[in-house]
Amino acid sequence: MPHEPGVRLMQGNEACAEGALAAGLDFFAGYPITPSTEVAEFLAERLPRTGGTFIQMEDEIASMAAVVGASLAGARAMTATSGPGFSLKQENLGFAALVEAPCVVVNVQRQGPSTGLPTSPSQGDIMQARWGTHGDHPAVVLAPWSVHECFDLTVTAFNLAERLRIPVILLTDEVIGHMREKVTLPDPSSIRRESRPRIPPRTPGALPYEDRHSDVPPMAVFGDGNRAHVTGLLHDRRGYPIGPGPEAAALIRRLQAKVDARRSELAMVHGEMLDDAEVVVVAVGCVARSALRAVRLARQEGIAAGFLRPITVWPFPEERLARLAEEVRGFVVPEMNLGQLVYEVERAVRGRAAVRAYSRVDGNLITPEEVLGALREVARP
Repeated sequence: MPHEPGVRLMQGNEACAEGALAAGLDFFAGYPITPSTEVAEFLAERLPRTGGTFIQMEDEIASMAAVVGASLAGARAMTATSGPGFSLKQENLGFAALVEAPCVVVNVQRQGPSTGLPTSPSQGDIMQARWGTHGDHPAVVLAPWSVHECFDLTVTAFNLAERLRIPVILLTDEVIGHMREKVTLPDPSSIRRESRPRIPPRTPGALPYEDRHSDVPPMAVFGDGNRAHVTGLLHDRRGYPIGPGPEAAALIRRLQAKVDARRSELAMVHGEMLDDAEVVVVAVGCVARSALRAVRLARQEGIAAGFLRPITVWPFPEERLARLAEEVRGFVVPEMNLGQLVYEVERAVRGRAAVRAYSRVDGNLITPEEVLGALREVARP
């Protein structure tokens, strides 16, 4: 059954699962792993009631494979995991990108590497979310900073996955996944659901990867009566394997163009106090909450601080950062890793303003006071 609209006290992982149901989730395959387990627990109870399918697989590799298979059969499919499980999903994430199987992967980050600190937050998977699978591939990664945004961005992730026929990653973290906040759930009828382009059933001569009119070809869904050939090899418009040459290059470039041609549309940001800012804090996820508090404290001290949060981590909003670099003295980039987001900030800024990284990797959340200290250093050198 769809959710009841109204105000609820919800956990981030629960809001993510509720958002998936609101987006029309048909199929979930996963394997329990802290701190994402509640997503699966919630869906194990709720998804079958809506007519969907929930499967606990033997491991994370099989979970991702099942999601891709379900998507190829027409299902709106999702899985949820955390650090070690996200690593195991990477090969099949690349397969999903190549065969253009829309799906959503939720990664509730925890401290690593390896088993690390399973119940502690981290932001160590930012680069993995973009470059984890091998080869050139499109990537869209969304990072919520609140429980309510877990709901909203899960819906957005499904719509983008369906529209572009790509895997979309929801990159959250232990703090956001486990915290509880007030969430106002909308009327289910008001939620927009986008669907993948599909070849009409039993279309004579239909080509499953025909891209004549768009970089997102209509899909030959298994069971619709159309011929569909799926392979992990580079393929032609029929889905048949090809060798090196212009056709192979054209396929890779078309897949990447799904994202590159839509950067301005996809690169969502949240900014505050930027009009007169001299120093801007750039942060995502749980750290962004501390960052905004630090910016407000800095304003009370007379520091002209601003706040910028990439909602879409990939594609990175480099154009917005480049424009800001012409106007401000510097940037502060707090993150719960040894420096990943900061590299993208530096690349966008290109030396036109100072960039100060602040890292923490002990499994504890960066505090507003820590960010404020870094702000003072940049604002008052």
